[in-house]
Amino acid sequence: MTEALIQVKNLSRYYQDHCAVNQLSFTLNAGEVLGFLGPNGAGKSTTMQVISGNLAPSEGEVRIAGHDIIESPRAAKRQLGYLPEHPPLYRDASVDEYLRYCAALHRIPRQAIGVALQKVKAKCGLEATGNRLIGNLSKGYQQRVGIAQAIIHDPPVVILDEPTVGLDPIQIREIRDLIRSQGSERSVILSTHILSEVQATCDRVQIIRNGELIYNASTAALNQGHDISYRVALRGNPETAQLAALAGVDHVERLEDGLFHMVFHADANPDALVTAAVEQHWGLYELIPQQQSLEDLFIELTGDEEHAAP
Repeated sequence: MTEALIQVKNLSRYYQDHCAVNQLSFTLNAGEVLGFLGPNGAGKSTTMQVISGNLAPSEGEVRIAGHDIIESPRAAKRQLGYLPEHPPLYRDASVDEYLRYCAALHRIPRQAIGVALQKVKAKCGLEATGNRLIGNLSKGYQQRVGIAQAIIHDPPVVILDEPTVGLDPIQIREIRDLIRSQGSERSVILSTHILSEVQATCDRVQIIRNGELIYNASTAALNQGHDISYRVALRGNPETAQLAALAGVDHVERLEDGLFHMVFHADANPDALVTAAVEQHWGLYELIPQQQSLEDLFIELTGDEEHAAP
């Protein structure tokens, strides 16, 4: 498919005089997992509700697999699976009963429901839970059931809102692997407050603030355009001034004797440090790049808003 599975163009949403989403535009291709981030009140939930067709846009256009969400809502929603933050589960139903019900809601032909049910249970690791009541399942397995209801009709687009909230580390890893597997088949939008999950799971990161897009790049490009820092260990224990005077060095901090945190300009490299260490007999034995975390970037871009008065 050459056309993007999700196309959002100049999307705005107002609540009376308040602009929750302001001229938001982005596209998402098949096989991409997009991490959708922003501080509380930034407009994430509003955007996801508009994309899923649960809320009408005030301005702009949303297309799902080529279908306009306003002009062709049924066709667009057939291409979409949605897991809200609180999965719409029926605790007194068995897994099979609930998923059969969801399949019927998605208008899967009756003769095809059995095949769809077995397929989605295999994908979500639910083969042994078909006859169990949802209310008796662990939180992790309930999340699996929630994802299963979102993909049982095999949509090309899936929106997951906080799918790992309340899970333990083992369950988070299992759901992360499940999300990754879905990204190989369809477009996925993942909204979460666990930034490490986004960095580990997503191909691209999008951050909004005050309803506006302020960052949109691949996770692989997270460090591009930023200063590069290194953990440096030197047996010779030079003065910080000597290290700071080297070409390309922006900042030096002594952590302890012989151990330093050095920041180089984005277009520089540590060659000058290596050369000086050899010439000055500093005994360089550790040079480890310190990758910028998504948390660092998020705080850098949204910190003022996070500390603003409500």
